[in-house]
Amino acid sequence: MELDNITDSKLKDMVLIVYVLQAVSLLVGITLIIGVVINYIKRNDAKGTWLESHISWQIRTFWLYLCFILVGGATIFIGVGYIILLIALIWLIYRICKGWIRLSENKPIY
Repeated sequence: MELDNITDSKLKDMVLIVYVLQAVSLLVGITLIIGVVINYIKRNDAKGTWLESHISWQIRTFWLYLCFILVGGATIFIGVGYIILLIALIWLIYRICKGWIRLSENKPIY
């Protein structure tokens, strides 16, 4: 898919920045929150574009990862939490990579 105009190009740059923030969150957790705030602010700007799927993907990634972290943290004392946290980390890396690759190909995420 081609970018329609400068607005799409700027929106694509913003989506890329959020993927970068998600990746940096592996070292500095707060950037994941910053990314989802940006997503909610720019969500309406992406309505009807191929980038809308990326923003939804990023928002869903945040909320599901948060759920995994909460469940993993709550069950860490019985040992299963460590497995859940490891799976959550691998899943987050997968979501960032898949989204970033599809974005670089100018394709929606699904």
